[in-house]
Amino acid sequence: MYAAMNNPISTYQRIGIETGVESANPHKLILMLFEGAQEALAKAKMHLQYNEIAAKGEMLSKAIMIIDQGLKASLDMNAEGDIALQLQALYDYMIHRLLTANLRNDPAIINEVNELLSVLCDAWRIIGESDAAKSISGK
Repeated sequence: MYAAMNNPISTYQRIGIETGVESANPHKLILMLFEGAQEALAKAKMHLQYNEIAAKGEMLSKAIMIIDQGLKASLDMNAEGDIALQLQALYDYMIHRLLTANLRNDPAIINEVNELLSVLCDAWRIIGESDAAKSISGK
């Protein structure tokens, strides 16, 4: 407990994240979820490389939670139709693959899920830029 309180970098990062969440619009919040899941996967790979199995499991669990309780839970199944169903299936696939990666200690599976998240994150970022450009031009 005291280590986290005495670590100024950790405190700064926590405050930065909290401030970012408080000031973010819904589009930015989804981007933050993608980025958080990808960061957790990167840490999981690092922990796996150093044979820190418990920490690897914690990071994979964090990524799974972000995907399941963040990205998947944010889908509007009524408004988004087929795309929401497809994204739900993709998120379920990612969760299953990460559970497998955790059991097998397989970095290739972590890379696979990270690549899927990266593609979705990039697409989501482009959508946000397109929406911002439309609001600026008034079209």
